[in-house]
Amino acid sequence: MCGIVGYIGSRDSIPILLDGLHRVEYRGYDSAGICVRIPTGLQIIKRAGRISDLSKVVPQLTATLGIGHTRWATHGEPTEINAHPHTDCTGRIAVVHNGIIENYAQLKEQLTWEGHVFMSDTDTEVLSHLIEKELTTGGTSGDVLTAVKKALLKVDGSFGLAVLFSSENRIVAARRGSPVILGIGKEEMFVASDAAALLPYTNNVVYLEDNQLADIHANDYTVTTLHGGAAELAVHRLQVLRSETERGGFKHFMQKEIMEQPEAIANTLRGRITESAIKISILAKDVQRVILVACGSARNACLFGKQIIESLAGISTSVEFASEFRYADPVLSSRTLVVAVSQSGETADTLAAIREATTKGSQTLAIVNVVGSSISREVDSGIYLHAGPEISVASTKAVSCMLTSLVLLALHLSPNQNARVITALHSLSSAVKETLACAPVMQQVAESIAHCTSAFFLGRGLHSAIAFEGAIKLKEISYIHAEGFPAAEMKHGPIALLQKGFPVVVLIPNDELYLKNLSSIQECKARGAAIIAITTRVNPELNKLAEHVIIIPEIIPELQPILSMIPLQLLAYYVASAKGLDVDKPRNLAKSVTVE
Repeated sequence: MCGIVGYIGSRDSIPILLDGLHRVEYRGYDSAGICVRIPTGLQIIKRAGRISDLSKVVPQLTATLGIGHTRWATHGEPTEINAHPHTDCTGRIAVVHNGIIENYAQLKEQLTWEGHVFMSDTDTEVLSHLIEKELTTGGTSGDVLTAVKKALLKVDGSFGLAVLFSSENRIVAARRGSPVILGIGKEEMFVASDAAALLPYTNNVVYLEDNQLADIHANDYTVTTLHGGAAELAVHRLQVLRSETERGGFKHFMQKEIMEQPEAIANTLRGRITESAIKISILAKDVQRVILVACGSARNACLFGKQIIESLAGISTSVEFASEFRYADPVLSSRTLVVAVSQSGETADTLAAIREATTKGSQTLAIVNVVGSSISREVDSGIYLHAGPEISVASTKAVSCMLTSLVLLALHLSPNQNARVITALHSLSSAVKETLACAPVMQQVAESIAHCTSAFFLGRGLHSAIAFEGAIKLKEISYIHAEGFPAAEMKHGPIALLQKGFPVVVLIPNDELYLKNLSSIQECKARGAAIIAITTRVNPELNKLAEHVIIIPEIIPELQPILSMIPLQLLAYYVASAKGLDVDKPRNLAKSVTVE
């Protein structure tokens, strides 16, 4: 959830640290701080708030070694005291950390009893004091690497961390559960929790595995396990362009990423479809059952995926909350395919679900956007989205690519690939581009409901999943309470909340459920609701009932939900923008949820 950067080399580290923090700020933005090594010791500067607030108070100094952190608060409020880095009693050890130390309370109690003084409410501060203890009384003879290893072996939970020592010209980094990437430069090295921080400086990276520790110097690095064995890791080359992580001419990343969807979907499909066949390489044999595991928007995509897999492949499919999966003691077998769906590929709950599936002997597959991510490395096979970097916390283009990838998976699992669907996939990107032309209309609709405090989203069949997704987008960035329902469920409780002017967004494509959706609209209208209809069909009765009717292109029913989702993304974006909110960095949220 938090962003980590580090630098060691011959350049001034402070501009690099601040720039890197800006690039990973979407991972957390409650508070921020840096620590640099100067001749007199460690200099720490931190502030509550954004990186821009931190930048204003950094003193004029030069240091060639430093670490930085931007925080999404878990333990302790987002205050300056709780901001990272955190130090030991002596001020000679500084730690930045992403993850959760689950046994921090017991460790803190023991360390306090031994005389250690804590300044913050965070779990992270325990790490710096544990390392101090190992250096002074742990029999390590001043060996900082051994001290870090011994300290981390006492920790339960997850961590991606970097450590500075006032006496050492090195960075020590370690990983368990939270990503840590080493960037390899020319006589300089970088550390980050996200490749976005490294793009201006190097394309050569190494991904630490769980329970590995890196000893990083300007000219070299070594990686060992926490138990002492050597580790050899491959050097990967980043394929992301720097321009892909910048806004260009757009006001917000979310707006840019919505508009990038035609190209993103084209990239998802590129090389994977011919005129009449699907060409994806998946290690899945004799599959009798599919389980889709995900969180948030990815789970909404899976709700669509369940229906599309059952429809096209005829395989029984279920959708599970990744956060609940391993605790439910799921019944799995070697003929069960467990599919993890995650934009970042680092979602802690989804990663834990995949590990549970692996332990129980299931086949595993990932649908992720980030090459080299943890989930992608732990599954049997996968489908990369190739959507390009997604910076805005609210996911848009990645979700549309997830829906597209789930269609590909359904076709792949089908004994008889559906030529009609494959043919339609060839025109999907252009249909998405045409759908984006509704943006000016959606801006007007958004301005008419920006004052509202609640909204409903309704859909049937495949579109019920899109209703859920429309609701989560609106609540994420506009802070308007929103709920999605299968349209028929309205009369089983939610309709009690309707009153005059209450906005209800209804997905009503020209399909076999059109008249049933029209009946649902009439039920809502009779209670005074303000109807916003997303449709592919002009209808006089619909025009009479709805305050706003948005016409979008029509494609085959299996793909129509992808087009129907786009006006909902635009609606959420323009509502938040009309309210003057921070669209890309909504309160209390972070892009990559790497803690449980």
